[in-house]
Amino acid sequence: MIRVHEAILVEGRYDVNAVRQVVDAVVLETGGFRIFNDKDQLRLLRRIASARGLILLTDSDGAGFVIRNYLKGALPAGRIKQAYIPDIQGKERRKRHGSKEGKLGVEGMRPNVILQALRRAGATFEQEGDAPEADHAPITKADFYAWGLSGHPDSAKRRAAVLHALDLPAHMTANALLAFINAVGTREEIGQIIRQAGAGD
Repeated sequence: MIRVHEAILVEGRYDVNAVRQVVDAVVLETGGFRIFNDKDQLRLLRRIASARGLILLTDSDGAGFVIRNYLKGALPAGRIKQAYIPDIQGKERRKRHGSKEGKLGVEGMRPNVILQALRRAGATFEQEGDAPEADHAPITKADFYAWGLSGHPDSAKRRAAVLHALDLPAHMTANALLAFINAVGTREEIGQIIRQAGAGD
């Protein structure tokens, strides 16, 4: 089993079990929205993030993004990596009813999907060495504007096409998408994806 250096933070105990079946890592849970009122847990997460880095891996529904965005502002800048699972419709076996948005959460993801999400987030796999850094100039908000991904009447539709092409959740904001693509791809690769998605026409 591959060991991940960073701690991984998920929403609930079933998510913890799913991730631990894929990688050898410190896996923590927020307890859902309880994280908003648990100052002790937040202090612990700050310490862990400072010591070894922390990967946020929440569900791709609206609730998951509320938790993700709260933690992004509450934890040390530069010590957090964002791992995203794709939007996949369905219901976990243990649940009688699906989620409000009808999407599978982390616990419902196949192992290879979780592993790919961690790879794309830039997780440090200790058996493989550090994840390579992309040798490119950072993509900027000006690039997004030039590509029609922000500041235009149809920018939301264009971003949705890119998110779909990258197999990322529809709830991602333009800023979250910008941060993600700077972490995982070169300008050439992203440009190709935008052209294939028809977002740069």
